[in-house]
Parts: sequence; C-alpha cells; structure tokens
Amino acid sequence: MSLTLTPQDKITMRTAAWGTVSLMAAADAAGRPHRAATHGSVALASATGLTGHVLAEWPKGVNLRGKSVAELADIVLPALTAAMRLLNSNDPAEAVNFRRTVLVAVEAAARTHQGAPSPTLAEMIRKITAALDAA
Repeated sequence: MSLTLTPQDKITMRTAAWGTVSLMAAADAAGRPHRAATHGSVALASATGLTGHVLAEWPKGVNLRGKSVAELADIVLPALTAAMRLLNSNDPAEAVNFRRTVLVAVEAAARTHQGAPSPTLAEMIRKITAALDAA
C-alpha cells in the first residue's frame, strides 16, 4: 500500500521519533546524554522505507522545547501513539517499520552504558514502549 502523508502527519512522526531520542538523553542526564543522543540519532538516520524518508526530511514544525522532562514527555508520548494509530490504520507494515525504528533508536541510546540501563532509563523505555503499544 502506498501511503500519502500530510505535512502534519510527518510532523507527528518526526516529533515522535526524534522526541524519543531527546527523552532518552534527558533520562540519562546523570550518565552520558550526549552519547545517548548521538547513538539514537544515528539509528533514526539509518531508517528505511517511508519512515526513513520522513525522518530524513528537515524537521520543520517539530517542537521539542519542553522546559523539563515532564513537558517533553507530554509532547512526545502522545505523538508516538498518534503516529502508530495513523500508520496502523493506513499501512500496518509501515507501522511495524516505524515501531521497530523507534525501538532500535531506544536500544542504541540505552547501550551507551555497560550492562543494564539505569532504573531511570528503564522506566523511560517502558513509557516509550507503552506509548507505541497504546495505538
């Protein structure tokens, strides 16, 4: 199925994906936030399919300027759910691609540590996964 996205649909997808990397970096503030951001960003930049094309475009209109992690989460987590709903209803295969892309970025951001992620990172991963699965 060929899916045509509106400019707002693309903003929602970009907000969700790039915001996820921002959330992971913010949750790793005591650790290595710059590495989490770098590894997560590389994962998103490596995306393929429609998701890869959308994420590769300049992110005009994306607002990731929360003054706190809570404000950022209030923007990003609903965007994750909205993006999944949009993709599930129009192109389930692309929904799978988007979900996997976001989770690869999460995993890449979390792997900047030796061993298991910190409790803070683990909780952020749980929230991100729950938002993806809420659709």
